[in-house]
Amino acid sequence: MTTFVDRVELHVAAGNGGHGCASVHREKFKPLGGPDGGNGGRGGDVILTVDQSVTTLLEYHHSPHRKATNGKPGEGGNRSGKDGADLVLTVPDGTAVLDRAGNVLADLVGHGTSYVAAQGGRGGLGNAALASARRKAPGFALLGVPGDVQDIVLELKTVADVALVGYPSAGKSSLISVLSAAKPKIADYPFTTLVPNLGVVTAGSTVYTIADVPGLIPGASQGKGLGLEFLRHVERCSVLVHVLDTATLESDRDPVSDLDVIEEELRQYGGLDNRPRIVVLNKIDVPDGKDLAEMVRPDLEARGYRVFEVSAVAHTGLKELSYALADLVAKARAARPKEEGTRIVIRPKAVDDAGFTVTREGDSLFRVRGEKPERWVRQTDFNNDEAVGYLADRLNRLGVEEELMKAGARAGDGVAIGPEDNAVVFDWEPSVMAGAEMLGRRGEDHRLEQIRPAAQRRRDRQAERDEAGHEYDGSEPF
Repeated sequence: MTTFVDRVELHVAAGNGGHGCASVHREKFKPLGGPDGGNGGRGGDVILTVDQSVTTLLEYHHSPHRKATNGKPGEGGNRSGKDGADLVLTVPDGTAVLDRAGNVLADLVGHGTSYVAAQGGRGGLGNAALASARRKAPGFALLGVPGDVQDIVLELKTVADVALVGYPSAGKSSLISVLSAAKPKIADYPFTTLVPNLGVVTAGSTVYTIADVPGLIPGASQGKGLGLEFLRHVERCSVLVHVLDTATLESDRDPVSDLDVIEEELRQYGGLDNRPRIVVLNKIDVPDGKDLAEMVRPDLEARGYRVFEVSAVAHTGLKELSYALADLVAKARAARPKEEGTRIVIRPKAVDDAGFTVTREGDSLFRVRGEKPERWVRQTDFNNDEAVGYLADRLNRLGVEEELMKAGARAGDGVAIGPEDNAVVFDWEPSVMAGAEMLGRRGEDHRLEQIRPAAQRRRDRQAERDEAGHEYDGSEPF
């Protein structure tokens, strides 16, 4: 059974925005009291948050589909719909978020760090919010915007200060077990360690973490053995420790050639050239191991490596190694730039950015792309002529019609708003308003004009009679 998962593909869907409500206030003696439709609620976001108590992505391996709740629709009486609840997904410290193409979207390091993986849709405006001096009683409301749907990849990269790398059975698990309180599985056969192990080491005033990375072999950077699965756990480590086996029973291996092989795999993986290295010659408690360590040490030191002879079994040389690692870790921490809190990057739009583009596709099709036009289309109820007219007005004010004319569009040409797989296509009729105009000014309800106060009706009737040359005697009804 799988117990450790450090890479998963996650399918996340944010909540849809609730639809706005088209409603007219009604009460006794006031049947048409004006629009009172409420706005729809916002859809919930899908948020990834670092939690120190989470150490694996196993939960998402078994359940990769996650969806936030939708916003509720608005109601009459100016009652707005309830916002959808955000879906918070906890991930381990050191989780990288990538798209399916492998591009890094976020790097989540540090407890509480969060990233919005999918944003909830906006709620649609009700007709009360759409009312204005010119549009006194809109007979429509805006639809809610669908939430984002994303396919993302989560990769766990262990957050540790020191990484132990080396061939299988070189003694890495034994070493981490005696340097820290970690209790990894230890056995005398290769690939005993199947998951990275973490341990905490205290050396003087410095406390650091050390990771035991599963054994590497030639070809690990291309996927051979377990190397490709766990090389990513080396990326965040400040110090690399080559653990070399001086008591190997394989005749074609020796510490120097082992070091060359592992260094080549690290080089091919990339991004680790600037990390300080230490070489540990392990298993010197074995007589032949001690002799071999003394033979190869001058060669390794000539290459510029700092070499330590240790025995995890006999606890020999561990104190010197521990303090040497603590010194390197302290220097690496001091060299890091100090974090100044969350930085907000502001990227203002260019002064000539219209917010949309018009491109010609073929002889008679023009495609409009842009955040506003595409959102407005998703918010429009195309079964309502007044709503369609409102969309036409918005697009005209944005300048879409003018750009279509500049691009060579003619009456009857097709205009598609949105991407190819989800576009709204219509025949373009320049400078022709929507059918809602035949109802009068768009959004006006003439019935409201008929329910004027009695005093106002009397004054209007008297003015009409004054113009006709006689006074009102009160005998005729208004």
